[in-house]
Amino acid sequence: MSDNPVNFMYRRDFLESLGKLSVGAAAAGGFGIGAARARERQEQKEWKPVSLRKVRVGIVGYGVCRFGAAFGFQDHPNVDVVAVSDLIPDRCDALMKACRCDKSYESLEKMVKDKRIEAVFVATDAPSHARHCIEVLRHGKHVMTAVPAVFGSIEQADQLLEAVQESGLKYMMAETSCFRPDCYAMREVYRAGGFGRLIYSEGEYYHFHSKQIGSFKGWRIGLPPLWYPTHSTAYYVGVTGKRFTSVFCCGSNCGIPSYEPGANKYNNPFTDEVALFKTSEGGSSRMLMCKGINKLVVERGRVFGEKGWMDGTEYHGVAKDLPDTIRPPLPPGVPAGGHGGSHGQLSNEFITSIIEDREPLVNIYEALAMTVPGIIAHQSALKDGETLAIPQYERPKA
Repeated sequence: MSDNPVNFMYRRDFLESLGKLSVGAAAAGGFGIGAARARERQEQKEWKPVSLRKVRVGIVGYGVCRFGAAFGFQDHPNVDVVAVSDLIPDRCDALMKACRCDKSYESLEKMVKDKRIEAVFVATDAPSHARHCIEVLRHGKHVMTAVPAVFGSIEQADQLLEAVQESGLKYMMAETSCFRPDCYAMREVYRAGGFGRLIYSEGEYYHFHSKQIGSFKGWRIGLPPLWYPTHSTAYYVGVTGKRFTSVFCCGSNCGIPSYEPGANKYNNPFTDEVALFKTSEGGSSRMLMCKGINKLVVERGRVFGEKGWMDGTEYHGVAKDLPDTIRPPLPPGVPAGGHGGSHGQLSNEFITSIIEDREPLVNIYEALAMTVPGIIAHQSALKDGETLAIPQYERPKA
């Protein structure tokens, strides 16, 4: 992939490009300073363990993306993968092999009863994420989930928040954009005051595919685009920790058959949705998810503040003495993984948050702040762009 801040990835279908992302690490540093230089700088950092203890992990889900084994839990020195699960026996066997694990369960509901397990990675179908996470939490185990946190439902969001708060356990959403090199750098600069107030930001998730991606019970078929918003919304919420307060959204249809009237179970007519949000710091933010732009598959963002701006990892502005913006080193043996080398960072963040007994980066409040605005945006698109208020999920006061 080019080091140009505007990255166009052409691929015949999802699975082919997933391999390309893993091999190329989606320019594992890539923007602004160059991929090779970024990797060299990251490798110069030495990983230091915070503990010798091993967190006993269970993993559920090994679907078309093979995410159950893609985040490197089985390679982390502070993890012991003690059991796995998938509803489909062949996939369950494959997940056992990939995770070098000798114990499996035929369902998550059975696996969570294993008292040896301390934490579970939920890599199941998106419609089941909230239900599965609640089940894990109710059995006294920490949980990390693939995106999105909830699936088109504000009621689910309320139920999940309640379950996390009542459990007192760690919840983390594995939003990959949060640990892409550019988003990570933007967050460090923002925290150091390098932008001041953000006036405008953008997050873009383009995902054209030449054929329908497989999914459990066909959940991807006709999916409302901004029900899957977090790869985009992370470029504001994951940078600033601030919130979207209202939205108006426009939808369009590029003619994919599964989005024609009556062709999907969501009654969704849109292949593409572009939303404009008002932010809690008085700025605006354009977030989109588009499937209809031919041969374009990329996740990217830009932020513009009173003191400077970033499009990639290079800062342009007046602030001085900014912090190191290269991501932390990974434990030896843990692969960076796909989505810009974010997978290993996410699993390491989750495990470290358990060992250090602290909130993970994408905790329940940040997860809902990235997910729920997309649900409201889709409602706006169905109402021809009506401006709608966004529910706020308040963090507990210190």
